[in-house]
Amino acid sequence: MLGRTANGLFWMFRYIERAENTARLIDAGVRMSLTGTQGSDDEWTSVLKSAGVEANFLQHYENVTGPDAIDFMLRDERNSSSVLSVINSARSNARMVRTALTREAWESTNECWIDLTSRLARRVKDADLPSVLDLIKQRTGLIRGAFHGTMLRNEIFNFSRIGTFIERADNTARILDVKYYLLLPAVTYVGSSLDNVQWVSILRSVSAHRSYGWVYESDLNPTNIADFLILNGRMPRSLAYCHEKITNNLGYLETEYGTRHNAHDTALEILETLRNRDIRAIIDGGLHQFLEDFIRRNSRLGQEIAEAYRFY
Repeated sequence: MLGRTANGLFWMFRYIERAENTARLIDAGVRMSLTGTQGSDDEWTSVLKSAGVEANFLQHYENVTGPDAIDFMLRDERNSSSVLSVINSARSNARMVRTALTREAWESTNECWIDLTSRLARRVKDADLPSVLDLIKQRTGLIRGAFHGTMLRNEIFNFSRIGTFIERADNTARILDVKYYLLLPAVTYVGSSLDNVQWVSILRSVSAHRSYGWVYESDLNPTNIADFLILNGRMPRSLAYCHEKITNNLGYLETEYGTRHNAHDTALEILETLRNRDIRAIIDGGLHQFLEDFIRRNSRLGQEIAEAYRFY
């Protein structure tokens, strides 16, 4: 496969994943703003930080407000990570690799672009926001479903999956990091009803609220939540699950091409840091430092994959 095609598939699915993640972050932000004690706008700074766009936002706005934050994350073209921007990028990449996709995978991507371009052509009203967020999640889910249901399990599938899980792991790690160090207004809130509400919002933002309850019942314990989102190999948005899939798909590429690269070793090293680990040991050693290191290594892995498979 041409490196340019591999690059298109990798980034197409990173962008699709990012669109869904952003919609879930906004949904969590809305829930937190309705239950916060310090004013609804205060919660949106943490949401912008989680999305990694706070600095960009403040270049264009003097103050953080809910409506402006939502609009910036949904449809502002000055934000390369806004839903509208990444859906445009996903479709552009899909067009570039059109011959590598099934008709169903291409049509679901194109229909997603058509629907979201129309719905995000103007600022979304408060009353319409829930339906818009649902539409984003539904349309990106349809792309994933069409792709899984029709694509041959070959290198095309592998590069797409790797892009998905690199992006997903980055998102989960950033949300967790922001939670521990930025969301709580003071140490005195830890364990309070406000803390619990925010933890529920974080679980909802990574589609983990109900599945967490199946494992831990109703115990909203920060240690258990960190364990669930970092080390639980059955939770499809956990760091461990994502890197299990990345390592597996890189292994398929190694078999396909008969070549092993530095990226394979980096992926395996990251996975080993998540296997057979105890969450308390991670927290005692510094959760922030652990997550910061993970984000850096996850990003480096993406760069090594691009270099190994000549994404240019």
